[in-house]
Parts: sequence; C-alpha cells; structure tokens
Amino acid sequence: MTALPQKIYPVVDSATWVDRLGGAGARFIQLRLKDMEEDALRAEISQGHAYAKQHGVCLVLNDYWQIALDEGIDYIHLGQEDLDTADLAAIRKGGIRLGISTHCHEELDRALSCNPDYVALGPIWETKLKKMAFGPQGPLKLTEWRKLIGNLPLVAIGGITLERAWACIEAGADSVSAVSAFIRHPDPEGQVKAWLAAVEG
Repeated sequence: MTALPQKIYPVVDSATWVDRLGGAGARFIQLRLKDMEEDALRAEISQGHAYAKQHGVCLVLNDYWQIALDEGIDYIHLGQEDLDTADLAAIRKGGIRLGISTHCHEELDRALSCNPDYVALGPIWETKLKKMAFGPQGPLKLTEWRKLIGNLPLVAIGGITLERAWACIEAGADSVSAVSAFIRHPDPEGQVKAWLAAVEG
C-alpha cells in the first residue's frame, strides 16, 4: 500500500492556493472546486496542476474524475454520492489513485469494496464549513478505523486545527486535512510550516 505523500493535507478552492501552499512546503493538496462553468473549471484545474508540478505537489482533485483522467492528475477524491456515478474501472485504468470519504461503518464497508488508496474519516470535530449529515466522530473513531482498515492510509478531516492535529496522528491518522485552517488564516504559508512542525515530531 502506497504511503501518503505528507502528514498534512490542505483542501483549497482555487489554483492560486496550490501555488501559495505548495511554495510554503505543502506536498499533498486537494483542489475542491464548485459551481463553475465547464471551460473555467477545466482552466482552473489545469492551472492548479501546473502549479502542483512546479512545486512537487501531489495533487488531489475532488469529484471531477473525468478531468483528472484528461489531466493525468495524481489522485481523485470521491464522496459517497460520487461513487454512484464514477467509473472506477476507468479511474484505475488511468493510473489515478483514489481517496474516498467515510462517516460511518456502512460507508467504510462501501469504500473498502472499491479498493481505495486511502479513506478519509470526518468530521472529527464540529465543522462550520458545510452542513454535515453526521455529527463529530472524535479522535477515538480514528483509532477504531485504524484497526478496521489495517495498513490502508487514513486521513482525518473536519474541525481540525493546529492544536488538534497531533491528536489525530496519535489516534491513528496518517494525514490531517483542513480547509479553513489554511485558506482562511491570516498567514496561510505560516500555517503550513506550523502544521508540518506539529505533526512531524
């Protein structure tokens, strides 16, 4: 099983963030784009991919698996609802690695049946970024997931702050993911360096 590229995993909403956070030392970044016209969407993804290659970033594209195939992007991340329409055989044939979101045992079982390259569990703590159907899972759920999935890489996401990051690693996560803690922070580049220092101890 391939290890994840880094113990921090920022999720960003524009190509510019791939440039900024990649330049600061982040090497595993998810690009999550919503509500864009097709041409603008493809242009933004292409630019994000270019920045990723420039900085040696392993780029993860959320949802748009067809474009990920076209672009030759490293990873695709799918939510449970995305699995309903994704062509997993085409994704595998294209050599793209796959990450899948999970929130409960049923979703974990479904994710594992897809032979993913990592599974994400969340939200670990309450998050205000988007309305969630599931409540906070807590770090103990990470330890449970760790036992259930063996050596498969595990990502923690949801309500994670710099102060909480190490608790997730200690509980069994291989990488900690966040959105607001990076792109809504007054010093995003500084956050990358602080998070790396916090989790690589």
